[in-house]
Amino acid sequence: MTPTPRAVAALALVALAALVVPPALAILAAVALAVAVVVDALAVRAPPRLERSLPRVLSRGVPAPLHVAPAAAPTGRLRLRQAATPDLAVQDGESDGELDARVVPRRRGRHVLPAIATREDGPLGLGRWHHRGGEPAEVAVFPDLPAARRLALGVRRGGLRAAGRHRRGPLGLGTEFESVRDYLPDDDIRQVNWRATARLGRPMSNQFRVEQDREVLCVVDAGRLMTAPLHDRTRLDAALDAVTAVALVADELGDRCGAVAFDSEIRARVAPRRGGGDAVVRALFDLEPRAVDSDYELAFRAIGGAKRAFVLVLSDLLEEAAAGPLVAAVPVLSRRHAVAVASVRDPDLDALVTTPPRGEGDLYAMAVAVDVLDARRRAVKLVERAGAEVVEAAPEALAAACVGAYLRAKARARL
Repeated sequence: MTPTPRAVAALALVALAALVVPPALAILAAVALAVAVVVDALAVRAPPRLERSLPRVLSRGVPAPLHVAPAAAPTGRLRLRQAATPDLAVQDGESDGELDARVVPRRRGRHVLPAIATREDGPLGLGRWHHRGGEPAEVAVFPDLPAARRLALGVRRGGLRAAGRHRRGPLGLGTEFESVRDYLPDDDIRQVNWRATARLGRPMSNQFRVEQDREVLCVVDAGRLMTAPLHDRTRLDAALDAVTAVALVADELGDRCGAVAFDSEIRARVAPRRGGGDAVVRALFDLEPRAVDSDYELAFRAIGGAKRAFVLVLSDLLEEAAAGPLVAAVPVLSRRHAVAVASVRDPDLDALVTTPPRGEGDLYAMAVAVDVLDARRRAVKLVERAGAEVVEAAPEALAAACVGAYLRAKARARL
């Protein structure tokens, strides 16, 4: 309970009146004012019942509407305020009567939005009471779902369909053995089953069934290299935005999608399934990087014997030494799967080498940036020689670049 500015002003008037009226009368007026302040504040002592509307699932960096209103008409003037947290920013978070604000998530994961703070003035405007209205709200912050849905919508509308829906490729790629039958004149020589031919004494061919769906596996590095910040996100944030986009596009194309997250151990695993995009996103949305070295061989062994798939590895190609474990492990996958390694480019480094230096300090910074980018290019060459396609893009473009690599692999019938 506190007095309002109106009560303070009234008390100041009583004090000035004490200069011209008898002291007893001034004291009586001050006591009456104090009683009025207490009675006015007690009239709004009960905490107001509030109704708060906020989506329980948010996307990192995407504003979400927040509406707060009292369940019943307030007794006096009601002021509402929604406090922010380091992970959940609030725009226009204070208002009278009703509150229409926007919550902007800054980090993925599960977060708690504090209860609404209220300040209600009494009917006379002399006393006020502060409360916490309602309960804290738990929200789940996912990667950038709107951007991923836009890419999936592009596939649905046909913009990427020619590559994405390619079904048939070279013999033995994207097919499964079905049966043995008699050889036909238009059969490919590679279909001949020589053992059955020798056993039966007549030409025999293998019958293959063209698969109607494929497997997509997203392998996410959650080790120390993925903790590096990139403006409003980390490298892992950008990687999970890309995973979300690939998973939703795979759902749109009818492919089976799964994921593995790892650092020095397997952190999460989702087996490939049709319509598995939602499961992949929910399994990885609160993944946080740890300051440990990643064991690529462990992760790749976990999926190396799986059915032929498009494997998208999301990591950081910093330089040759850091990429060494990845280069050594890629052949485990590339013997059986189509492998792409995706990495985020640092916009700050690119800006340093393209902006003319203004002084000696800028010149030194440019020289360091050139060395770092040269080391990165050498690491990229090592990964490519190991048998993987390398996808590099700025943070905001990585998702589209990964979807493009996935569709190219389908068009080549490499799944």
